[in-house]
Amino acid sequence: MRVPMALQGISVVELAGLAPGPFCGMVLADFGAQVVRVDRPGTRGDLSRMGRGKRSLALDLKQPRGAAVLRSLCARADVMLECFRPGVMEKLQLSPEILQRENPKLIYARLSGFGQSGRFSRVAGHDINYLALSGVLSRIGRSGEAPYAPLNLLADFGGGGLMCALGILMALFERTRSGKGQVIDANMVEGTAYLSSFLWKTQQTGLWGQPRGQNMLDGGAPFYATYRTADGGFMAVGALEPQFYELLLRGLGLKSDELPSQMSITDWPEMKKKFADIFAKKTKAEWCQIFDGTDACVTPVLTFEEVTHCGHHKDRGSFIIDSEQDVSPRPAPQLSNTPAVPSSKRDPFVGEHTEEILKEFGFSQEEISQLKSDKIIESNKPRANL
Repeated sequence: MRVPMALQGISVVELAGLAPGPFCGMVLADFGAQVVRVDRPGTRGDLSRMGRGKRSLALDLKQPRGAAVLRSLCARADVMLECFRPGVMEKLQLSPEILQRENPKLIYARLSGFGQSGRFSRVAGHDINYLALSGVLSRIGRSGEAPYAPLNLLADFGGGGLMCALGILMALFERTRSGKGQVIDANMVEGTAYLSSFLWKTQQTGLWGQPRGQNMLDGGAPFYATYRTADGGFMAVGALEPQFYELLLRGLGLKSDELPSQMSITDWPEMKKKFADIFAKKTKAEWCQIFDGTDACVTPVLTFEEVTHCGHHKDRGSFIIDSEQDVSPRPAPQLSNTPAVPSSKRDPFVGEHTEEILKEFGFSQEEISQLKSDKIIESNKPRANL
């Protein structure tokens, strides 16, 4: 018997977009929500590649009758997720006021770059811009170099998609008490800033007293850095505490009484060179043999290919393989009673489930045929391979 997942029975209407919105929808789907992705007719495919567990309805929202179809869906849904610039949904007559008038229990999640208000709210941006405006980008980068963004993970997926998913879950929980939905204003700038609370709360501790790239946690310390190995690989060192630092030195063949104090900042550059020279003399595998099973806080920097073969990840089943043999991380965190069971099916084609979704939401075959004839909807059934 299959155990129900945590979000079983929750209906989500997700308007197709890029990166953070689709990720938020995928998180909800992974934990059991029924997610309908509303795609634009004529779209070749899902650029986000985050359609796992979702179904696709191709619907032209720019036509009044298309917007009316969406209102019908939202009248019976628990969550509506959109990631347009502020004002777009209002122009389409799909504002929170309109949709919640028809469905007071609807949770209306708005995920944008800069938020629903403020002078930047309607301008374009990407992860690096949100990261910059949050203040976090100013803290990331090597000493003497320009700041650099850590891929597009931090603002798009951490501050954006994941924070929005958290907001939706909190709103769903609150609804169990009030019986009412609410509007969620999630945005990448404030979400990223919130993620950086530790940086703000430690401003006066001296932890960030040096210029960027010269502090303990941003690449300045020799015991919190990465080092190249003899075979071109890398090892990550995070030996912060004195007892772990001692184990690091032991593994490197060094003696603490012959070296400067661990926290002697002026000696850090020279110690980094010393550590780098030592790490460069052995391969990644050799260093793993030395440090595996110790508390030196030294681990290999695994490539995507190496990650899937890592014994620890195999022990826990941390990565999954779908029906097309693509590998991806298993949903996290693990829940003991209602664990996520992500779909192993391929991602849906645009418009693949248009007709079955509309039927589930009460549309007759005659209405569906008319919508299709008038190009309000699009249906793209996959063709059988003969």
